[in-house]
Amino acid sequence: MSAVISGIEREAMRRALALAAAPAVRFGPNPRVGCVLLDPSGRIVGEGAHQGAGTPHAEAVALAAAGERARNGTAVVTFEPCDHTGRTSPCTRALLDAGVRRVVFAQTDPNPVAAGGARTLRAAGLQVEGGVLENEAGALNTEWAAAVRTGRPHVTWKYAATLDGRVAAADGSSRWITGPAARREVHDMRATVDAVVVGTGTALTDDPHLTARDADGMPLPPSRQPLRVVVGTRELPTTATVLDGAAPTVHIRSREPDHVLATLWEHDVRRVLLEGGPTLAGAFLRAGLIDRVVGYVAPALLGEGPSALTGTGVRTIDGAARLTVTDVTVVGDDVRITAVPVRPADAVTANDAADTQEAH
Repeated sequence: MSAVISGIEREAMRRALALAAAPAVRFGPNPRVGCVLLDPSGRIVGEGAHQGAGTPHAEAVALAAAGERARNGTAVVTFEPCDHTGRTSPCTRALLDAGVRRVVFAQTDPNPVAAGGARTLRAAGLQVEGGVLENEAGALNTEWAAAVRTGRPHVTWKYAATLDGRVAAADGSSRWITGPAARREVHDMRATVDAVVVGTGTALTDDPHLTARDADGMPLPPSRQPLRVVVGTRELPTTATVLDGAAPTVHIRSREPDHVLATLWEHDVRRVLLEGGPTLAGAFLRAGLIDRVVGYVAPALLGEGPSALTGTGVRTIDGAARLTVTDVTVVGDDVRITAVPVRPADAVTANDAADTQEAH
């Protein structure tokens, strides 16, 4: 990061980050971006945030608000301005046409299709500084960046289980394993992803709604509802709750996780919340397509009933899917554990580190 960033610009970046983080819409193929425009004296003359695919980018919103006051000013934006024509025109062109003389951005665009904006602006004679509060900006788009890198949606598997690992009782009942605080968090999670995925077994047995609700239990606006996805070959009755029109629903008649994710990618889905039962979760894990696990563990014991995960193909302890715990938090009476799979490269690195420690 450059050492010539002013305090005013840094505070403007914090404001831009807040704009980008504010609840808005499902973002699909686009990152979350905020922009603040400063006039030559350092006063804020325009600001904006991107509101999803097909809508004006954050820079365009801020420029429209600033008008002529943007001339010779500074654009402070959480993401490198795009340099390609997609559903909207390039932000680099908009900044140049507005007469902005300086651009300060946080996160470099990892998408090769849209990257290169900083280079274009510098070539046009603008002052460009990158990497300002880069980690904070990156945290807003972790899943999106992972999807761009892998070419498939980022998958978070969420489940709720008793302390002995049961997701339902022997009679099939499962409401409610966890308490209201944990369930409230799940609605918040749904509001930040593009799609919620369950199998036909869950859809037929539990008849879930799969929508996102606010703290008062009221449905969020349609623009903030995730795509409801049912996976499997069995037909759903026309009375199924997921077909009630409260949010868009797709039935993917396949049992192959790769095919499911490829189909969702074509639906502009980049962030998936996997809420399906043990069989669907096992299929995704077996395919190596779970990127994060969020488990809510309730202080309850059942002794019988379905376990949280089946059909993984694991037969030995050496074959266990190892995870790295990134967070443990008490939520009401329950415990939320967040973990990420240890990929082969991670395991090699960890083993090398252990060998080095033993050698010393």
